[in-house]
Amino acid sequence: MKSGFVAVVGRPNVGKSTLVNAAVGTKVAITSSRPQTTRNTIRGVVHGADVQLVLVDSPGLHKPKNALGERLNRLVYGTLAESDAALFVIDATSPIGPGDRLIAERLAESGVATVVAINKTDLGDKEQVLAQLGEAGEWDFAAYVPVSALTGDNIDLIVEELTALMPEGPPYFPADMVTDQPERIVIAELVREKYLARLRQELPHSLTVAVEDIEERDTGVTYIGARVIVERDSQKGIVIGKGGELLKTVGQEARTEIEALLGTQVFLELRVKVEKDWQDQPQLLDRLGF
Repeated sequence: MKSGFVAVVGRPNVGKSTLVNAAVGTKVAITSSRPQTTRNTIRGVVHGADVQLVLVDSPGLHKPKNALGERLNRLVYGTLAESDAALFVIDATSPIGPGDRLIAERLAESGVATVVAINKTDLGDKEQVLAQLGEAGEWDFAAYVPVSALTGDNIDLIVEELTALMPEGPPYFPADMVTDQPERIVIAELVREKYLARLRQELPHSLTVAVEDIEERDTGVTYIGARVIVERDSQKGIVIGKGGELLKTVGQEARTEIEALLGTQVFLELRVKVEKDWQDQPQLLDRLGF
């Protein structure tokens, strides 16, 4: 059989995580309309009759504004260096810009075989898609596929093109495994996703979630304790909401997905903590797993 690792790269907010979820066939990465939703490498496993593709979803490459941003960019380049192929995702609704060209240059320099996905074709018109294909075609990569990660259109073609680039090899994961993310990370990301859908301006980037406790109790209920971390005291009240309403809503929505994930009843306790300028504190970034 064929098997290998595929680095999924692109600018922020081009739909990389949605595409990975569509290819895997289930949700392994959180999504939102906010740039920099993905902060860790997330492996989603695509199982085929004669192939196993490990799609490595990575943060969007961007101009970093803090220590966290610098770490995320290094994470992307490290992922690329360890992959058998790359999936370069471009937004069909946004003109190709300097960020896309920089990524294309890095991919060409790396020599890794690359498939280009022109994503969000459900939102772009035919002229936009053709223009993107024409300009991206000058990069001379292995294949170009217009795709809609949201509707699933041409996802099968993406898998076919990537399969053609994979070496012969053994499966890296069992047939029933779709991701290797630890439960703590998955749970923390589900909580953060609910906040990303509701918070505005810079606050989504100032928020992270850390799961501290997971305990299956005698009652059959799984207790989960998590910290919602922000950078300033002024943000704490916003994250909690008037009368604790936002914290309660986020907890309820996240708990529903966590119960489906774990297959058990869950008691989710969220606590909000201020860690001043955590995105620029290397020791704290280490503790938070970045």
